[in-house]
Amino acid sequence: MELKGCAAIVTGGSGGLGQRICRALALNGVNVVVNYAESEAKARGVVEDLLKLGVRAIAVRADVTDPAAVTRMVEHAREEFGRVDILVNDAAFNKEVAFADLDSLTLELWNHIMATNLTGTFNCIKAVAPLMKAQGQGRIVNISSGAGIVPRGSSIAYAVSKAGMIHLTKCMAVALAPAVTVNAIAPGFMEGTRMSANWSPAYAAGAADRTLLRRTVDKDDVAEQLLTFCRSDSVTGQTILMDSGRV
Repeated sequence: MELKGCAAIVTGGSGGLGQRICRALALNGVNVVVNYAESEAKARGVVEDLLKLGVRAIAVRADVTDPAAVTRMVEHAREEFGRVDILVNDAAFNKEVAFADLDSLTLELWNHIMATNLTGTFNCIKAVAPLMKAQGQGRIVNISSGAGIVPRGSSIAYAVSKAGMIHLTKCMAVALAPAVTVNAIAPGFMEGTRMSANWSPAYAAGAADRTLLRRTVDKDDVAEQLLTFCRSDSVTGQTILMDSGRV
């Protein structure tokens, strides 16, 4: 798919990885909706940076766990840009709870993580699907995690939610073919994100040493892989693990 002139929605677009994804899209001529749930100032700062790159960009507040809010966001994007070609599901929530500490993994926390990471992704895909199918083209990229592939991560709930995203990617690839491709990226530890900020300092300090490449995952590398998925007309239902050789 030719990217120039397309329009994208990036959930969690004001976060550490989300900002890099928005910039990568804009550098390739894509107009961007920067979705946020809390920090309007941060989202508007991202928009200002994107506008300097010569594309159109807007900040839209929407809680991905609220289907009505997600529908309004998609409609806002359609009204602003006339189309939605790309959806990036990057919005996520985590909280560190040791796997063995089941008492601390409350049902409330479990439900919140699942609602944001998994159900929120489903809400966004469901909202854009009719528009993308009517256009005859669409690219959806879900940001999962290495924790969704092997049993590790900030909590059992987080790992299971990210594993669910990987299977949701496969199921949605079946549901939306042939007009829309659906793929996922499963990054390992990335510095400077909301997710990594929830890890203990001791874990973060040793993250690079636990990989074959002896470095944490580069957020720009993840953004570049996302662009590859968006350009491709031959790949769907796939998840690529990007963890510097941790697994």
